[in-house]
Amino acid sequence: MSGPPQPPRRPAPEAAGTSTRLAWLDVLRGLAALAVVFDHISYYVLQHVRHIVYHWFDPGNYGVFVFFIISGYIVPASHERKGSVRTFWVSRLFRLYPLYLLAVGIAVALYFAHLGPIRGENSDPATSVLSQLLMMSNVLQGKNLPNVVWSLSYEMIFYLLLTALFIARVHKRSSWYALGFAAAAVAIGGLLPQAFFTHNVATPRLIALVADLVVLAGLAFAVVLRGMSRLLGAAVAAVVAIALLAFNSSWIWPWEALSILALMFTGTMFYRAEQGQYPWRRAIAIGVTVFGLAIASGLWHSRAWGMPAHAELLWSRRWISAFTLAGLTFAAGLAFRHHLRWPKVLTWLGLVSYSLYLLHPLVIEVYHHFYPSRQHTFPVQVLIAAGLLTLIIAISSVTYLCVERPMQGLGRRVGRRLDARFGPDRMPAAVPAREPAMAGRGHPAAE
Repeated sequence: MSGPPQPPRRPAPEAAGTSTRLAWLDVLRGLAALAVVFDHISYYVLQHVRHIVYHWFDPGNYGVFVFFIISGYIVPASHERKGSVRTFWVSRLFRLYPLYLLAVGIAVALYFAHLGPIRGENSDPATSVLSQLLMMSNVLQGKNLPNVVWSLSYEMIFYLLLTALFIARVHKRSSWYALGFAAAAVAIGGLLPQAFFTHNVATPRLIALVADLVVLAGLAFAVVLRGMSRLLGAAVAAVVAIALLAFNSSWIWPWEALSILALMFTGTMFYRAEQGQYPWRRAIAIGVTVFGLAIASGLWHSRAWGMPAHAELLWSRRWISAFTLAGLTFAAGLAFRHHLRWPKVLTWLGLVSYSLYLLHPLVIEVYHHFYPSRQHTFPVQVLIAAGLLTLIIAISSVTYLCVERPMQGLGRRVGRRLDARFGPDRMPAAVPAREPAMAGRGHPAAE
């Protein structure tokens, strides 16, 4: 379906290493990043190619689904490896916020230079700041500045939920959570409202303020305190996050948001299978079930849109193919992770993919400002697309080397200093969780 450019559907990736063990994840990120960039560049060039591709496949959805699975796979692994709530949140702070603040600053600068819009943010700056303070703008009725940061809302909700599960020592029941969110997407995803709190309870500014204060207080309890107070704080923050996802999402539908969490916990489940904590046969069976439920939720609930028959057919085809190919892509990477020599170009794209994600819409916006015409011959469009892609990768490489990587290193040093000053913040190991009976019998191996 045609329309104005939409924000790319992908989450912020976890910092990838350069080791062979993680190279396959970088390759998948690189492929996903290319799919997202094509999705947005093709609004202005290569429109004919876009028209053909979109008859069968949505590269933007494909890219974001791959990114969310990867995030679900690697972020809980990082959390458990650190074994510390404090260290995890320090690493998240230094991983995400420096580039995020830079992107916001560039977007504002472009606006004042009359080179790009900021999509209504100036109409209520206070609400904008409050809604984006915790990167949860898409569930707090923010305008998403830059517009791509809507997906970080669901990444942040995942982190808050993980923290509560980790402190409660029930974080290893990943398959239950994946199945639960996927089933909820089908059963109640079409019944949940959008923006309920901000339309019926209070003003967007007040809702954002209260949500920020409660989540920050809950995180403070989880990071600083111990015992039951720590668990209570983490639980309150997680409950607020889930309530916002279920009742106050704006740009995406509730069943999409629930499907996103199902995908992320499916990625976590595959990590556990790789670590020997779950039998692979169970993990594969549950993964296929989750993907089937997520596809079914879209096909079922999209009927409420009242699309014409042909439009509904095209949308259904794209929804199914994007989910299916995303799952197959992740499965292929997982299957061949130890058997292939991965191209360095793609692994580098994976390393810089967070910069690429936040900054590529700004580059495209500037291009569109100076060259608004879309009437070019096909060879010229190919050259323009190649030039834009090269520029985007070059800028992203610079920001990765000059902003992301140094700040990640600083975050590790800050974490070590906090450990030295206040003592290690380690959680006791959890009892391995049992798997759902539907997937087979037996106990998973101990971690």
